Amino acid sequence: MKVLMFGWEFPPFKSGGLGTACYGLTKGLSRNGVNVTFVMPQAPENADADFVKLVGANALTKGMKIRKIKSILTPYMTMEQYGEKARQLSNNPKKGDDVYGTNMFEEIERLSLAAKKIAAEEPHDIIHAHDWMTYEAGYFAKLVSGKPLVVHIHATEYDRTAENPNIFIRDREAWGLRVADKIITNSNFTKQNVMKYYDIPSEKIAVVHWGIDEDLAEYELNCANPFKGKDKIVLFLGRVTIQKGPDYFVNVARKVVDFYPNVKFVVAGNGDMLQRMINMSIEQGIADKMIYTGFLTGADVHRAFQMADLYVMPSVAEPFGLVALESLKNRTPILISKQSGVSEVLNHALKTDFWDINEMANKIVNVLQHDELREELRDNSYREVQKFNLDEPARKCRDVYEEVMRSFR
Repeated sequence: MKVLMFGWEFPPFKSGGLGTACYGLTKGLSRNGVNVTFVMPQAPENADADFVKLVGANALTKGMKIRKIKSILTPYMTMEQYGEKARQLSNNPKKGDDVYGTNMFEEIERLSLAAKKIAAEEPHDIIHAHDWMTYEAGYFAKLVSGKPLVVHIHATEYDRTAENPNIFIRDREAWGLRVADKIITNSNFTKQNVMKYYDIPSEKIAVVHWGIDEDLAEYELNCANPFKGKDKIVLFLGRVTIQKGPDYFVNVARKVVDFYPNVKFVVAGNGDMLQRMINMSIEQGIADKMIYTGFLTGADVHRAFQMADLYVMPSVAEPFGLVALESLKNRTPILISKQSGVSEVLNHALKTDFWDINEMANKIVNVLQHDELREELRDNSYREVQKFNLDEPARKCRDVYEEVMRSFR
């Protein structure tokens, strides 16, 4: 089986979990006899991996006329952020030139043009497009080749913006879901949101929970807490955006410190709410308890997990939460919000509602105070995470492909 796949990023050229998920899926598909050609907007020349053919639209569209539009739109921008960027751009038109979002429309069009070209030249049985930025490309490929289109939604616009959607993105997302022959979501949480916000029938949606690469050398780095027992470490790792609940993390930290002062809260990641987190920690008198590392990549991500005593994911709306599995693979117990897809499939994890900062603080303090509890959580969750691999979601995706191809004939 040959799949023509469209995505926005692919490691090491990535900014978040979408790239990691695409990497894992294509690797798993390869192990299940599926050949994938992965097309993304930008890729260096000769970019490739041994299990997937990588193609950059920038190479395919050389010499083609690309319509240039001054856009401040990005995939994860809320209406409030959009308004702020608009004010910056109107006051200083050159300011937006170094922001990736100024080329968003251009990149979408570039990918769509590449889709037409590659769909005519690259043999494939089915088309698979990841998230709203690639839906147009997937649809154009379908028009050219006549092959069925599966769209994968990793997070709805309502998830990303705490139900304050950017209208342009929402409409693009809704259109892509309508024109698809089948939709894949990464959790029942996301499926319900797709049905709720976009009026999509249940039978059009297949749920495929994510897995994780089981054989990384970085899992065995054996990094230890650098404070040598003086302070415990509670970790927040991910995009620092409203969707991930960073403000709740700071508020919980304030409560934890009152009961367990020998603790450091490490924030690994970047995003539009980072400065707000810093300001909140100063206002609440816990700036000395907070450590901000910035965006981490590669082995540094695993080092951060292994140094931590507990990973906390207070997401307001988390379609899955692959990072929770990454933490468990690094033998670090987790506290996750019930508003996450990964909470559907994990038993040995602490869980609270994202807004219940009192309960969250209680659970954190218990883990920090009681080494036996932390070790029991670590051991049980590490055993549980072994069942998550790349093959199972790949097999389920292949089943979806085969179902769609049978009904499409």
